[in-house]
Amino acid sequence: MSISSDRIAREEMIEARAFVDLARITPQPFKGSVEFDCMPLDDGCAISLPSAPAIGLNRVFALNDIDKLNVAVDWMKTKTGRRHVQISEASASDELRGWLLDKGLVENGAWVKLARPAPSAPLAIEGPVRTRLAGIDDAAIFGKLMCAGFGFPTGLEPLWSCLVGKKGWACFIAELEGAPVGTGAMFIEDGCAWLGGGTTLAEYRNRGAQKALINARLNEGLAQGVSLFAVETAQPQEGQPNISFGNLTKAGFKLCYIRKNYLLPN
Repeated sequence: MSISSDRIAREEMIEARAFVDLARITPQPFKGSVEFDCMPLDDGCAISLPSAPAIGLNRVFALNDIDKLNVAVDWMKTKTGRRHVQISEASASDELRGWLLDKGLVENGAWVKLARPAPSAPLAIEGPVRTRLAGIDDAAIFGKLMCAGFGFPTGLEPLWSCLVGKKGWACFIAELEGAPVGTGAMFIEDGCAWLGGGTTLAEYRNRGAQKALINARLNEGLAQGVSLFAVETAQPQEGQPNISFGNLTKAGFKLCYIRKNYLLPN
């Protein structure tokens, strides 16, 4: 049984395509050694990396069709780790809500999807932090910074290093007084861009690195003809600071919809 729904939004599709491409370019035998796998389905995908602590690498997303969701969940059941299904509140029909209950999926927080059009002119990057495009020689440090900033195991550094220099990807390093302190990645396809991989080493946070990295990616996308930029972050909670959401909205991103996380039972 399928549900009638609008086509997956562009800001959702570009995110799925980024992760499908990440899986495509991740080299073997590393990919096999960490059990990294991805199954594209229509405009969405299911992705699994059990050793990664983040929901982003262990989830099903950008799918509204129940038949496809069943295929994706059956695939995810063969994987380990904390697996999730992400559903946009804007596209959740009564049938889809019933399906979530039937599958025994438990709500576990939510993300928000944000988007903005391209700036009309390059944005200024102010403050002491400087950004630069990572080159092939920076691949190792880019991977190291990503894992350190996100709290990933060091053994996953090659996953992020492989992005540097690949077609469709722009990887940035933020520096403070010449020291590398943060990263930001961007995937571009068909005039859309997905921003991800934005992190700063703990000891350098709240000093402007992420603001600089957001503007650097917007400027790079503008230069490459991007018309729509998309990104996601944790849903803000009343009384709790959400620096990522604040930085993105200050950079002109607007809330598109809420996407709830549902934990797949063991």
